[in-house]
Amino acid sequence: MFTGIIECTAKVHRLNRNRNNLYITLNNPFLDKEIKINQSICHNGVCLSVMNINQKTYTVIASEETLLCTNLNFLKIKDEINLERGITLHERLNGHIVQGHVDTIATIIKIENKSGSWIFSFKSKKKLDDVVVKKGSIAINGISLTIITCDQHTFNVSILSYTYEKTNLHVMKIGDIVNVEFDILGKYINKTIQKMYNK
Repeated sequence: MFTGIIECTAKVHRLNRNRNNLYITLNNPFLDKEIKINQSICHNGVCLSVMNINQKTYTVIASEETLLCTNLNFLKIKDEINLERGITLHERLNGHIVQGHVDTIATIIKIENKSGSWIFSFKSKKKLDDVVVKKGSIAINGISLTIITCDQHTFNVSILSYTYEKTNLHVMKIGDIVNVEFDILGKYINKTIQKMYNK
């Protein structure tokens, strides 16, 4: 489980395809911190397990199912990826509950510079329905953000300067694809209400 507060970014060092899986090797930014084999780390909002570690890099594997529903299938060498290690029980939950299970992808359709902040607008591949609400939480490439406005297919968020500079949003452009995870609490509430009305 994660919070959507990005610790750092890392660049893709190597990409190897083995059948329908993708092995992703990244420059290791956690050299002075503990990471270990089988540890879960959130990569652009996708929970992946560490398969191999050496002095300067580490490797994770994305399965075919993960590649089909996330933006990891579009990765290139030197692409920048947002990283967050799993939450520990003694930490404050500064963002919101992020599982690392991507619900859909979305395309950036507009970026507005607001002199110290940015408004990013997205068009979702999946219909948003009631799982996305104004002022609700959403994770974009693993970043915990608050929705400004939304409709059935589009939504936008405000990005402060610190978040813009410390995540891969600063290299994003119109047309780029991002991973989207809806708020887990909203998904459970929506499912419960649907069951009530379908009785």
